[in-house]
Amino acid sequence: MPLKDIRIIDLSRLLSGPYATMMLSDLGAEVIKVESPSGDDTRQFGPPYYHEWSSYFLSVNRNKKSISLDLKTEQGKDVLLKMIRTADVVIENFRPGTMERLGLSYETMKEYNPKIILASISGFGQYGSYSKKPGYDVLAQAMGGLMSVTGEKNGEPLKAGYSFADLGTGMWAAFGIMTALWERNKSGEGQWIDAALLDTIISWQTYLASNYFATGEDPKALGTEHPNIVPYQAFQASDGHFVIAIARDHMWHSFTAKIGIDILKDGRFNTNEGRVIHRNELIPLLENVFIQRSRQEWDDFFTDIGVPVGPVNKLSEILDDKHVKERDMVVNTKHQRYGETKSLGFPIQLSRTPGKIRSFPPELGEHTESILNDLGYDKEDIKSFLENGVVFDRTKVNTK
Repeated sequence: MPLKDIRIIDLSRLLSGPYATMMLSDLGAEVIKVESPSGDDTRQFGPPYYHEWSSYFLSVNRNKKSISLDLKTEQGKDVLLKMIRTADVVIENFRPGTMERLGLSYETMKEYNPKIILASISGFGQYGSYSKKPGYDVLAQAMGGLMSVTGEKNGEPLKAGYSFADLGTGMWAAFGIMTALWERNKSGEGQWIDAALLDTIISWQTYLASNYFATGEDPKALGTEHPNIVPYQAFQASDGHFVIAIARDHMWHSFTAKIGIDILKDGRFNTNEGRVIHRNELIPLLENVFIQRSRQEWDDFFTDIGVPVGPVNKLSEILDDKHVKERDMVVNTKHQRYGETKSLGFPIQLSRTPGKIRSFPPELGEHTESILNDLGYDKEDIKSFLENGVVFDRTKVNTK
């Protein structure tokens, strides 16, 4: 696997950091999840549960090892620093300043491993006026402007249906880690990656920000409509909603020629510019047309003339879709006690070195003893660590 020689020490919890390390572990990196004695907070996020497992935790922690370590103890910190000596990457998503207070700053890590790459994820970054402010996904969506353009026209601001800021920042962190690893091959040096939820949301404003720079006007929520392209949105069919994306004028002319409704051939609608300007006149006309046929009929109609089209699916529909299964985007992972459980697949198809789901998410401290053994600690050391609360292993009651 492409990252089989990369070792990552994962101090992160919740969503953004674990999502980043899961993507890297899917590509073969050895990810050692370092958890407090109480574990990643998401182990308790529920219901729903899969047996005793939080479904939330399961979603982002496959292919990892777990060691439970109390970093507030000197022995715990010593163990971590020993781990860092042999690692390529450390990732954390504590509030800025926390790592320094623990005596685990980037400068300290560099003393133990000059080539170490540290990726820090936070709400607002490691510096700036808001850097010490606690940050969660919903706050980044609100402050970053996403909620102001999400929802129906003249409606209340809405957040996206899932955690765009967390997941997006996890992706940026993974991208930064891969970039830093590539650069290290040339320079021999590590570096510190600073990824922020607010920065992610702002960076994804793209054409909305460009529209604002051009006009000085704030973009508004348009439901499923597009501010620059018409029609490019959801419509009601006779049996549910579907989406079309007529992004080019030749698509529009193919549509009007095939549908054969004279009013849609009005010269005001011939170009995208005209359709954007006359959006309020055009959309009701289209709504009256599209309500007359089913989603499948419109799917067949538009696919035949090369216009992007698709149903507005519920999760149950798309996760049971034939195409999704053919793409291995829903896969089974086997657990030694509970059998097979479903999870989402790896989204990038690599022809020679594909991602792979190799193991179920770990129990808290499941690999504590084996990791300590690899670091050179003997049975008496491990027994002492367990008795003094430096480490924890849920799979064991007593040290053998």
